[in-house]
Amino acid sequence: MKLSGVKTYVIKTDPPNLGGFLWFFLKLETDEGITGWGETAVLWSLYGIEEGYEKMVENIFTSYLKDRDPINREPLYHILYSCLTAQHPDYVIMGLVSAFDIALWDICGKYYNTPVYNLLGGKIRDRIRTYTYLYNMGEKDLLGATSDWTKNPALLAEIASKRVAEGFTAVKFDPLRHPLPGELPVPPWEITPGEYDHAETAVGMIREAVGNKADICIGTHGQMTPACAVRLAKRLEKFDPLWFEEPCPPENFREMGRIAGSTSIPIATGERLATLHDFHKAFEENACAVAQPDLGSCGGITACKKIAALAEADYILMAPHVWGGPVITAAALQIDAAIPNFLIQESIYKSGDFFDEIVKEPFVWDNGYLILPDRPGIGIELDEEKLESCRSTIRSIF
Repeated sequence: MKLSGVKTYVIKTDPPNLGGFLWFFLKLETDEGITGWGETAVLWSLYGIEEGYEKMVENIFTSYLKDRDPINREPLYHILYSCLTAQHPDYVIMGLVSAFDIALWDICGKYYNTPVYNLLGGKIRDRIRTYTYLYNMGEKDLLGATSDWTKNPALLAEIASKRVAEGFTAVKFDPLRHPLPGELPVPPWEITPGEYDHAETAVGMIREAVGNKADICIGTHGQMTPACAVRLAKRLEKFDPLWFEEPCPPENFREMGRIAGSTSIPIATGERLATLHDFHKAFEENACAVAQPDLGSCGGITACKKIAALAEADYILMAPHVWGGPVITAAALQIDAAIPNFLIQESIYKSGDFFDEIVKEPFVWDNGYLILPDRPGIGIELDEEKLESCRSTIRSIF
């Protein structure tokens, strides 16, 4: 079997654009008619690459993958990693490598007529525990009372209570002001006394609302200085969060390790880490209790299974990140099923809504868990007619 072609789809999501305004897919084709889907994760601050995505994918395929055997996933991963990064990778390029890698695993599973988790050693679990951000899901009765609902602790608590009533056993939110594209100064900064108070009040009210029925994940985005993060953690410890995510920018593992050593709240990081080597450095600095690789940017399934093994040796738990579409989610489920140190999977609400518009077989979410599919490959197929109708014509998001 040989790789014979590639297609790309950059699509615009429907409001409220959960998972991002744009999703980036590729489809690998073989001379035997077996195809595989991949997806590139693109954080919201990186929009603009949509104009060159198709050309980059085509050039990479022609230069390094055309006519090669897709079963050779590990060799092809190393070819892409070495040739595209000169072994000094960045987030954007690793997103492309990730998409190709996921598609290769999808093809391999279909070739052997088995789910990818069987190729990874077999499944440990059939049900994948999930958490969601406290998204605005159209709850106008709740949100109409304020123009910025995230600043209203009572509304946050009520939405969290609703999510738990639906079956979620963990919810996440960012209690701080999020950095805006092009804003100065850039993070990290000191937060205001009012922001300390708001974070403490909001987490406290959510804890009161959900009791011990659900974990609370503090999902900050590296806005704070390390000293600020230490101070905030001391205020939040009494609410027993499951984790404190990216308490400072993830580029300085030593400082994140210092924060981790100052608090009883486990530190989570990984959505902006691009390689096995990034995670290794974080683990060496004791900067991470919960690893959050994104299958669409960390190097795909090949890299993520190595990150999980490295984490396992240090008793670090895995909570794969998702900010994107159904292919990243499907690939993450294959990893989740097969690793012993899995904790919880991020889900874009229930992995339905706009997901269901573009997949042929929807995900099954049941009482807080995504049900592991038994279909070959990564377990999903995208509807190409729908993808064509959703193709992005955006020239610039901002």
